[in-house]
Amino acid sequence: MRPVQTLGQGLLQLLFPGICAGCGTSLTLDERGFCSACEKALAHDPHNVCPRCAATTGPYTSSQSGCPDCRGASFHFNLVHRLGPYGGLLRDIVLRMKNSGGEITAEAMGRFWARTMAGRLRDLRAAAVVPVPLHWYRHWRRGFNQSEVLARALARELGIPCRHRWLKRIKWAAPQTQQTPAGRRQNVHRAFAVRAGVALRGATIILVDDVITTGSTASEAAGALRASGAGTIIVGVLAHSQT
Repeated sequence: MRPVQTLGQGLLQLLFPGICAGCGTSLTLDERGFCSACEKALAHDPHNVCPRCAATTGPYTSSQSGCPDCRGASFHFNLVHRLGPYGGLLRDIVLRMKNSGGEITAEAMGRFWARTMAGRLRDLRAAAVVPVPLHWYRHWRRGFNQSEVLARALARELGIPCRHRWLKRIKWAAPQTQQTPAGRRQNVHRAFAVRAGVALRGATIILVDDVITTGSTASEAAGALRASGAGTIIVGVLAHSQT
């Protein structure tokens, strides 16, 4: 989607909150954020999914110990829950969230994602939701962190704190989309740290990001949380991208 279209979609949501954040059609009184057709499209995930990394797997693939994509990888998190694969309307929404006016779309997506995801995560009895942070310069340029918007929505739905200041990004890195699969882990190596004074003492944490591909970013962020004492770390994302 072009920047002008993206900005226009954001302005529509600001000025006319009765407009679907997905397709721009008018919402009924019972609809909020997205129309029922867009909600159905966003929540539809017909694929078999690896519980360890959230990759799409074949119908006969055994993924109890990981799928072929992640079986040999070492992660600092335990499991990943996704809304769906990175494609179609979900891909459009993720890209729109990262552009001008994207915070409005992120708020709508966050509310819907949180309602959808809460049923899977409520029984964890997590201590907090923690977003994967942006580097301060990228945050300044964008004006917000889309993962923090998602994390706040999920925390409200679960009735637990969102600790957006617990984790910080201490290393500038080029976008992961510009890296080869082998280069992604090195690109974010030691990119995160837990702020001084935070002691997690075995706490269960829900770590939130918008997209996961190889798991390198989420694993590095989870590693920093584990170094401060976190116990179980479950990653929640909007989408899994195969590339």
